[in-house]
Amino acid sequence: MSMQAAVTKTVKPIIGEKNWQTLRRVKGRLSGTPAAAPARAATPVGAPAGLAAISDDLSKLAQHFKTDKWGTHRYTQHYQRHLQHLRNDSINLLEIGIGGYSRAGQGGASLRMWKHFFPNAQIFGMDIQDKSFVDEDRITTFIGDQSDPDSLIAIADKIGTLDVIIDDGSHRSPHVLTTFETLFPLLRDGGIYAVEDTQTSYWPEWQGSEDRDDPNTSMSMLKRLADGLNYEEFVDVDYQPTYTDLNVVGLHFYHNLVIIEKGKNAEGTNKKRILKQRYSQG
Repeated sequence: MSMQAAVTKTVKPIIGEKNWQTLRRVKGRLSGTPAAAPARAATPVGAPAGLAAISDDLSKLAQHFKTDKWGTHRYTQHYQRHLQHLRNDSINLLEIGIGGYSRAGQGGASLRMWKHFFPNAQIFGMDIQDKSFVDEDRITTFIGDQSDPDSLIAIADKIGTLDVIIDDGSHRSPHVLTTFETLFPLLRDGGIYAVEDTQTSYWPEWQGSEDRDDPNTSMSMLKRLADGLNYEEFVDVDYQPTYTDLNVVGLHFYHNLVIIEKGKNAEGTNKKRILKQRYSQG
């Protein structure tokens, strides 16, 4: 055994790896020979190369997995803002619509993106087509019809707690309304509900309407939620708050994307103090 090997064997276990590398660097500077750089940590077993470096950036993940949530659309920057706080939680995320339509082997890009952004989450997808080829560790798909409340409820029952719901399904207003009316009450308090591709609300060809005040479109429903945020300020005494009035605490409108925050909406009002004349007549 050489003198160098003997010193390494004796001293390194005593001072530890970190101090040993520091000692080598000091020795290298004194001798003019730089010490070899420590080896880089290996990529975790099973993790695709390069994904670890971008796992906290939804836009980069979207580009990697080729989902249209970035590129065709600009959704991921908004999802990053509103979902970042859940990133390391053990959540259940359900996305309606898996992509690929009826084309064999197509779809699942956004489910894979969500899986790598939420390392402790269970990711669920629902589609009217069989997309079971997408299933893997932490990704489960279901066949379901978002126009059928019973189908939606059956899938929700299989999942359990719903923390995040994303409607990227047919984008037809009647389906969007049915899905929201069925699943929003099943979303936990503090959960997030997103509706994508709201541009179809303005397209009659997609069961939308040129009339922006048509009450039957998805955007009209979503705009009513904004009024409902302020139901405590309404002055018509016979108004009875709806479920969404009482359980929507935040709305964020972006181009073709709306994000809804669920919680108890009961902050109170000072309208009787401000509108003394109106309420003194009561």
